[in-house]
Amino acid sequence: MSEAPVTLITGGGSGIGAATARQLLERGHRVAVTGRSEDRLSRFAEELGKPDTLLAITGDAADHEAVQSAVDATVDRFGRLDAVVANAGFATHDTLADGDPEAWREMVLTNVLGPALLIRAALPALKETRGRIVLVGSVAGFVHTPGNIYGVTKWAVTGLAENTRRMVTGDGVGVTLVAPGRVETPFWDGLGSLPEGHLLTADQIADSIVWAMSRPEGVDVNNVIIRPIGQPV
Repeated sequence: MSEAPVTLITGGGSGIGAATARQLLERGHRVAVTGRSEDRLSRFAEELGKPDTLLAITGDAADHEAVQSAVDATVDRFGRLDAVVANAGFATHDTLADGDPEAWREMVLTNVLGPALLIRAALPALKETRGRIVLVGSVAGFVHTPGNIYGVTKWAVTGLAENTRRMVTGDGVGVTLVAPGRVETPFWDGLGSLPEGHLLTADQIADSIVWAMSRPEGVDVNNVIIRPIGQPV
């Protein structure tokens, strides 16, 4: 059985998740990606030539059974699990004053409950490999934006990262929070246009995720905040 590292990425069919999957596959890793859209995952796999080292799993990152099933399927397919990347998430681009509370519910479940469920499901396998948990947060989890519920969810992810690190560091499991600033991804689709100014690319964020995952044994990179030059806050 191959000893190549195995990573599970939620929201892995597009954006930062897909870019991270590509870079890991290019390094010889084995990768499982999850997402809600079977079509999007199928297109992603086809773009890559449907390699045996890629497993695409349809499922909701905020559903406990779906997340546990994805972890189990990854371990069954590849025999181990070395890292998870909690990347699935979205924004409603509204405020406390005028937003849609029902949309907030789905966002909070995906952005906050989702990473917690992934940690819960993956931890036994990660303890065996002394692996790594990567949480994709946001600069919005460090800098307040007036009335922004998305930012609240990312503050929760910032707290979850340190909370988790303190729980698992004695088990040899590392935890990294990667907090991007403005990135050109489908995140902005709900606004109709991209924000002004320079934006990072999904590949640039993936570079940092892969870099954190590839540190020498015993090194735990905990917080990586990445802004494009020109983003003031």
